[in-house]
Amino acid sequence: MPAPSAPNIICSVLVDFHTHVFPSWLRERREEYVQRDRCFSLLYSQPEARMATAEELLASMDEAGIDQSVILNIGWVSHEICVRTNDYILEAMSRHPARLVGFCAVQPGAGDAAVAELERCALAGAKGMGELRPDVQGYDLSDPTVMSPVVDAALKHDLILLTHSSEPVGHEYAGKGNLTPDVMYRFIAAFPDLKLVCAHWGGGLPFYALMPEVEKALANVFFDTAATVFLYKPEIIEYTSRIIGSDRILFGTDYPLMHQSRVIVQIQSSRLAHDDKAKILGGNARNLLCRVDTSGSTA
Repeated sequence: MPAPSAPNIICSVLVDFHTHVFPSWLRERREEYVQRDRCFSLLYSQPEARMATAEELLASMDEAGIDQSVILNIGWVSHEICVRTNDYILEAMSRHPARLVGFCAVQPGAGDAAVAELERCALAGAKGMGELRPDVQGYDLSDPTVMSPVVDAALKHDLILLTHSSEPVGHEYAGKGNLTPDVMYRFIAAFPDLKLVCAHWGGGLPFYALMPEVEKALANVFFDTAATVFLYKPEIIEYTSRIIGSDRILFGTDYPLMHQSRVIVQIQSSRLAHDDKAKILGGNARNLLCRVDTSGSTA
């Protein structure tokens, strides 16, 4: 099916904050790694589950008019596979520094090894970690024994954490999981200084910001629009903007799950003001990533 045509771009920069890339050798050995790692099996055991290399992402970005993408790893259960796939992400961003921003994978259950890997990736230029999948990786996101060392390292290097999240109701789908708003809220309350991005609209967590104490707790939290076409009616963009503000929403697609233009069309077709659309499509991401760059340069 051809990609939908996007309307004329309404902002000067487009940043996709949620994409996934893999080395070609992993795609070629898909069946082997389906057997080796539970998270990979959950997401990619079906042949129709698309995988893309960094070069394929760049080609799709050019087609959709996207300037920059955050390339995420996945929540590998295996620390060793985290390291090997992180190598690919670091190498891809080093080859395309103006266009690709790398987030690394960690397995917090690996303890000191996870912290060392996070620091290695930060020193190599990674700007964050994610997409975390604690429900699959086998740890409690709000357990300070497991998470405090990783969060402390993220704060030290001013990294952003991006975690999967999902809805407690509605249809089932591969990888939905149980990182529901109550789970996410406990994590946010436990680590209030961490810059956090909750994927997939935080599983509906922004709606709870109508509660004053939740609104206060979400001060450092952003929400991406990844896979929104499959999850919500288009009105979620306007409703969420009214509740938490358009400056807390990040355009994300979950590429290669879908072509980026589908989400661009959804955002640009909303009834939000021009400036609000521009923030979501790229302005917010640039501000968040520039805050990380600035902090890192003065540390």
